[in-house]
Amino acid sequence: MAISVSLVSAESEVWSGEASLVVAKTVEGEIGFMSGHEPVLAILAEGQVRITTDDGRKVVVDARDGFLSMAADELSIVAGHAALVS
Repeated sequence: MAISVSLVSAESEVWSGEASLVVAKTVEGEIGFMSGHEPVLAILAEGQVRITTDDGRKVVVDARDGFLSMAADELSIVAGHAALVS
């Protein structure tokens, strides 16, 4: 089962789609999200957001200054600055 991911910056939507795994850096350390994860609200730290899509493709985004929210298999990441790396 997949999670629905939306990653946006102050300027635009950076990436959205279905993913099997998302790893992000928060001010308290790295956290990974898969289907069925408990609800979370956390402050985003400067670093990479690593997304593995359902078909195994890897997406990497440099992000900082924001927050993330996970609930009901929907992950929203809002960053002040974010840029697609790959």
